[in-house]
Amino acid sequence: MRLLASFVFWLLTTVALAVAIPATWAQHNVVDRNGYSEFATSAAKDPAVQQTMAAALTSQLMALSANSGYDVNETLLSGAVRAYTSSSAFPGQFALANQVAHRWMFTDTVGQSDTSGRWEIDLSPMLADSSFQQTLAGFGIKAPETLEIPLTEDMSQSLRPGQLRDAAKWGPLVSVGAGVLAGVFALLTLAVARRRGKALVALGVSGLIVGAGGWAGIEVGRRYVNDALDATTADVRNVAAAMVDHATGNLHVWLNLTLAAGGALVVLGFLASMVGGMRRSERPSVSD
Repeated sequence: MRLLASFVFWLLTTVALAVAIPATWAQHNVVDRNGYSEFATSAAKDPAVQQTMAAALTSQLMALSANSGYDVNETLLSGAVRAYTSSSAFPGQFALANQVAHRWMFTDTVGQSDTSGRWEIDLSPMLADSSFQQTLAGFGIKAPETLEIPLTEDMSQSLRPGQLRDAAKWGPLVSVGAGVLAGVFALLTLAVARRRGKALVALGVSGLIVGAGGWAGIEVGRRYVNDALDATTADVRNVAAAMVDHATGNLHVWLNLTLAAGGALVVLGFLASMVGGMRRSERPSVSD
């Protein structure tokens, strides 16, 4: 009976941990507004994000200069924009622009559309740097008060304002609840098991399963993420894809820590089992 109970608690621990790790990561880096702002600031230091954002800004500024009647050398402008996106001022301003996108996805109270019904995002915070504005002035471009680019090609049913507001509502509860349950079930597993060393090994295996399963899950999930990104415009898709790559790398770190913790528990469990076995063998028998 104790063997069955310990197996059930171990299984529940594994399931709860499998929910807790990605849910906690998502809550910290995506759902929470401040956490997402920190994530965007970190992502803006990634050369891949800087390059794709430079290409998007160059595209929009070239269109702006053409509408204003200026003949701008795109190569020179692109170089100036790349210098800006690699500067220390870019991460903070990139985070401000991403806060707008975050509110767009996690609430249904912000966002506007153009005449064709496409939802837009304002990139003007990234033009607020005074040195960058002086650079643009050298090309005859006056930094606009707003620089709105469409997020989607049309009024997509797969990408709309407020689509993730339920995640903002339930995310904290799921992440904290799953973490608490994983801890409770792990303690129950240890309490019910006949051999604590073997129970530690089993809990370590749970960490290894969740870590390895997370790696596999990311690869499967990328297909669905790419399908969602296909609904966005080219510039937005390139930037978003670079940020997804950055997020994937960050999540891999969490999964690697889970694997490391699982491996440590396996080793600790084996050592505990060995010590327990030695102690039992040294005990005098009843006949003695």
